[in-house]
Amino acid sequence: MDRAAIEAALSPREDSVHAPTDELSHPKPHQQRDELADFSTDRRVLVLSGLAVGIGVAAALVAYALVWLIAVITNLAYYQRFSSQFVSPAGNQLGGWAVLVPVIGGLVIGLMARYGSEKIRGHGIPEALEAILIGRSRVEPKVAVLKPVSSALSIGTGGPFGAEGPIIMTGGAVGSLIAQLFRLSSAERKTLLVAGAAAGMAAIFVTPMAAVLLAVELLLFEWKPRSFIPVAVASVVAAVVRVPLLGAGPIFPVPAHAVLGAETLGYAAAVGLLAGVASGMLTALVYACEDLFAKLPVHWMWWPILGGLAVGVGGLLDPRVLGVGYDTIRDLLAGHLTGGSAASLLFLKAAVWAVALGSGTSGGVLAPLLIMGGGLGVLESGLIPVGDTGLWAMVSMSAMMGGTMRSPLTAILFTVELTHDWNVLPALLVGAVVAHGTTVLLLRRSILTEKLARRGHHLVREYSVDPFEVHRIGEVMDRGVVTIPATMTVAELSARIAAGDPALTGRQGIPIVDARGELAGIITRSDLMRAMESEQGRAASVLEAGTRDLIVAYPDELLRDAVARMLAHDIGRLPVVDRQDPRHLLGYLGRAGIMRARVRLFQEENLRERGGGS
Repeated sequence: MDRAAIEAALSPREDSVHAPTDELSHPKPHQQRDELADFSTDRRVLVLSGLAVGIGVAAALVAYALVWLIAVITNLAYYQRFSSQFVSPAGNQLGGWAVLVPVIGGLVIGLMARYGSEKIRGHGIPEALEAILIGRSRVEPKVAVLKPVSSALSIGTGGPFGAEGPIIMTGGAVGSLIAQLFRLSSAERKTLLVAGAAAGMAAIFVTPMAAVLLAVELLLFEWKPRSFIPVAVASVVAAVVRVPLLGAGPIFPVPAHAVLGAETLGYAAAVGLLAGVASGMLTALVYACEDLFAKLPVHWMWWPILGGLAVGVGGLLDPRVLGVGYDTIRDLLAGHLTGGSAASLLFLKAAVWAVALGSGTSGGVLAPLLIMGGGLGVLESGLIPVGDTGLWAMVSMSAMMGGTMRSPLTAILFTVELTHDWNVLPALLVGAVVAHGTTVLLLRRSILTEKLARRGHHLVREYSVDPFEVHRIGEVMDRGVVTIPATMTVAELSARIAAGDPALTGRQGIPIVDARGELAGIITRSDLMRAMESEQGRAASVLEAGTRDLIVAYPDELLRDAVARMLAHDIGRLPVVDRQDPRHLLGYLGRAGIMRARVRLFQEENLRERGGGS
């Protein structure tokens, strides 16, 4: 029989089912199923938590430096004085000359991005996601310096942004740089990068719980104590260190509302629905502006100048659109803005923010979303017969943030931590969840992930338990195993395959049993091909041509262990044996069995049937 005939009979091709070495590589027989734990976290979490303490301190210091720099630049640009007192650009007396301030800021930022690092462009969170997903959680040192400086320059010269996006990226950079000083895995670097990002957010807003939730909902891509604990440690440490530097929270305190009734929650759902629609419109507006800039016949370095011009003109029409707008958020929550003022603020802020962000300048999205959501809530409050203006501004803020960022839990707790009004929690939950559901149904991607998609990266925001972590090998293995006797020769096996024996045709690996029916070895496609190249090989037994040092699996193991073993040894199938008697063959696990677990998950998601017994 020639080689081509054997290859045809044995197709489709699969990987070898035994290791290339002579070592016995199967698991220890004494392992018992009760050794399986809920979590895979080990004592390395203590090392990461220790590093997270330093990252939390560093992030708080960076946050303080960023706030200080924003204040200094704002005072210099709009009031021609050197001061670190935080002020709004809205009270400047520059008149028409104020238009030039954000234009000059845009020029400097464009030059910094062009000749420093292009990664400083944008609002920070997509860049942090990209570093995690693509860059193995490594951030360049110059980004850690240029990002906060460019953001402070952008906001200080009137940019309608918040400081949270830049500090998330900068805090993440600090965490990544500290991680790179030590011998850590990519996953551990990711944990510390996210710890820095969350710590930065906690330090800016005094919202450690919301910062941890943002990490879970958006940045970590996992739910493991290994990552959750260090992130929580860094966030709490940053919030504590912030107090002597920038003061204690809440930064937007409001009088507590009364306990809300069912009618109020019904209106909260309506507010959430409108916020969800508005979130979709804002996302579309930002990327429409970005597309328009991309069509300009000039280098992207000059785009922030045009964005700055839009900011300057918008500032002439309504100075409240300039800067971070924390004072405006306080006015919205206090109910100090009327319907007309809120409408002007909402539409101008949205237009200026979208153009500026589309131009590729540096700044965050959280504070603008709070302002726009609050403005929408003020407009809606005039039509709602229950609650006050501040209540609906708060609900709409949370809904706008939850819908636009697709992080509803973060938005809910963020709003509560900002205001310390826990009685509105049910209304925030209803509004944010409705807004989130609306944007999920309306838009394929959020304002954060759309930027990644435009760079060629796809990000899935849904998480579920991997079937490999749930199903045992015994549930999906092939039990009707075809075996051959150890005394069979290679020539005899080849003849049976060539004759089209259905029990053997198409199999990559065939287990070999001895006279007592116990597992003795295995012969694979490649083994058979090598043996058929010589007369001596054809006359050899299948056991001589195959291997006796098997890599096996046990039926009580999880599929993840089998998959890991296959990948580690570059093999495609595993004999499944009795744990107490490793020569007792019980089944065979191949790609079909592994895919069977995936099929079960698919059926659970898509197969619809009536319940009830038989």
